[in-house]
Amino acid sequence: MSDADTQAVVPPPPEPVLAKQNRLHLSLIWIVPLVALVIGVVLVVRSLLQVGPEIRIEFRSAEGLEAGRTEVRFKEVVVGQVRRVTLSSDLNKVFVTVRLEKSVQRIAVADTRFWVVRPRIGTGGISGLATLVSGSYIGVDAGTSEEPRDEFTGLDLPPLVLRGEPGRSFTLRADNIGSLDVGSPVYHRRIRVGRVVGYTLQPDGKAVQVQVFIEAPHEKLVTAQSRFWNASGVDVSLSASGLTVNTQSVASVLAGGLAFATPDAMATAPAAASGQQFQLFANQRAALAPEDGEALSVRMIFTRSLRGLEVGAPVDLLGVALGTVRRIEFQHDDDATKLPIEVMADIYPQRLGRLGQRLSAQGSAGALGNRGFLKQLIERGLRAEVRTGNLLTGQLYVALDFVAKAAPVKFDMNAAVPTLPTAAGALIDAQAQLTDILARFSKVRFDEIGTDLQASLRSVKQIGESLQTVMGSADGTIKTLGPELQRTLADVQKTLVSAQQTLRSAESNIVDSQAPLQRSAGQTLAEVQRAAQALRVLADYLQQHPESLLRGKPADPALEAPR
Repeated sequence: MSDADTQAVVPPPPEPVLAKQNRLHLSLIWIVPLVALVIGVVLVVRSLLQVGPEIRIEFRSAEGLEAGRTEVRFKEVVVGQVRRVTLSSDLNKVFVTVRLEKSVQRIAVADTRFWVVRPRIGTGGISGLATLVSGSYIGVDAGTSEEPRDEFTGLDLPPLVLRGEPGRSFTLRADNIGSLDVGSPVYHRRIRVGRVVGYTLQPDGKAVQVQVFIEAPHEKLVTAQSRFWNASGVDVSLSASGLTVNTQSVASVLAGGLAFATPDAMATAPAAASGQQFQLFANQRAALAPEDGEALSVRMIFTRSLRGLEVGAPVDLLGVALGTVRRIEFQHDDDATKLPIEVMADIYPQRLGRLGQRLSAQGSAGALGNRGFLKQLIERGLRAEVRTGNLLTGQLYVALDFVAKAAPVKFDMNAAVPTLPTAAGALIDAQAQLTDILARFSKVRFDEIGTDLQASLRSVKQIGESLQTVMGSADGTIKTLGPELQRTLADVQKTLVSAQQTLRSAESNIVDSQAPLQRSAGQTLAEVQRAAQALRVLADYLQQHPESLLRGKPADPALEAPR
């Protein structure tokens, strides 16, 4: 076959098929960036979901606060961080912007409290020492409110009681705050069990309310019959047993403090409820004293000086404190020669113990039974006297005691304020007698008595000298005379000696014949001399041993040594 024939039998080529190109087809190299992008988006979304709320806290100063470093802690757990610290428009405040974590966003409520924790030294002790190393941070006391809030006002000082802290709060009513302050300790048997958390003045201004917090588990020690007293300072008392010094601790002396206890007779009382109010006493003795009950007001009239008697002075019945003096004032008297002084006092018959309780239960009213009892005592000689309670300070007190052979007086039981009869007292009588003796003693003319005694002694001396001259002349004559004359002269000499003795007796009789007042004067002068000598010895001893005024004179070891 020819080439032409071969070419004629070759079939024609097939027609091309057109296909559209997929422009969305990606290469495997793009998978890695896509996965990274997805992961980044997930992380961003997750971080946005975990970001907590942002709040703003107002403080007076930004001391110790630094943006990006200062932490926010709740129960020492970091729950946020300070983002910004800015000033207010008036430049008087500082605004701190804080970012809280998502897990604690519920603490951003209305009653949450914020404060700056830094080293502080106060009456409650030293706090915040850890911040010397770690730096200051913002403390949080989470609230319980349901109202969300993003703006707060920070506290200047940390709160003394945190929410949820175990324990109980109580209120004490006092006449004044004394040396107490926020943070002052509260003691029980000299162990610190609580603290003072605040105090306020009552609206009428007549008392102060002190809030105390007793920490767990000691809050159960406060019963409904517990007594609180001010344990500040040092309580010094001087009694027959000696000098007693009582204090709780050095901290209470410097910063003030309180103490409480329950009387043994009320040990079974139930525990006090939170918020119960108690009376705050001035000292432990007043707090633990038996209850006084209802007071009975009485009046006493005195006509002597009451210098040293003050309001609050005790009223004793046979040595038992029965009440106190409430008022002292002058009274009008038609007799111009007298200026009586009225002393008003409150006595508490219940302090007589079982006797007082029995009297209070008599009659329809306890006061009627008490007045009847007073009437019986007055009929038996009960009188009110003013006595010296302290020789060093000169303080006086009112003593109710029985006076022997007391003149009868009328006691009005129905008077609004019954009047107790008074007596001058043994000390006043002794002072009057001593004054009278000194007045009589000052009238004695000691100069004239001394002059007369000296003249009498000179006369006696002259008589003696004359007798000696006569006796000397007689001795010279005797030597020249005979024996008989000598015997005669010897008899005369005996007679002269007898005469001389008689003159001496006369001299002594002259002295003895002086008036009794002269002899009394001599005895009185001797007594005054001995008294002055005793006072000089006492003054010298007190100058060397002033502590003997409080402790007494120590015993002599030589006398107490065993024989």
